Amino acid sequence: MSLEAITQFMDLTQATGELQGRYQNGVPGNPIAYEGNDYPYLSFIYQGATKSRTGDNLISGLAVSSNQVSTNLITEAVTQRWSVRVRTVLMNPDTMAPATLLSDEIWVAASMGYDAQKVEVQLSSAIDAIGLEAPFLRLTELQVGALPLTSSISNR
Repeated sequence: MSLEAITQFMDLTQATGELQGRYQNGVPGNPIAYEGNDYPYLSFIYQGATKSRTGDNLISGLAVSSNQVSTNLITEAVTQRWSVRVRTVLMNPDTMAPATLLSDEIWVAASMGYDAQKVEVQLSSAIDAIGLEAPFLRLTELQVGALPLTSSISNR
């Protein structure tokens, strides 16, 4: 029987693109360096994507222990509709260093509920299938390469 170490790395970002926090759930007490950034420990459970009951959207869940700091953070994330990026990474079991990226998902914090033990966040896909709303994004040269300066584009 083999043991696999898996860690999730979570980035919380405002709609303006301003990073609000980075967290990991693999090594308590110690930050883990991943892609040049330190991720401090936060006790959270990430539940992968599932289709909503009505079939119109993908949803996911995030459970965080209930305390004043996490409740305030999650409340702000939901009211401001922050983006939540979760990367699931296979870790090297000997060194607990990131080894292989298993999944990379981006969600929007949609709603929350809490009790004395936990704060549960419902994560939703960024595109709303019912309201036909898409997140406001702009293409930049860094993302897609050289962009035309005019709307006059021809294929020759």
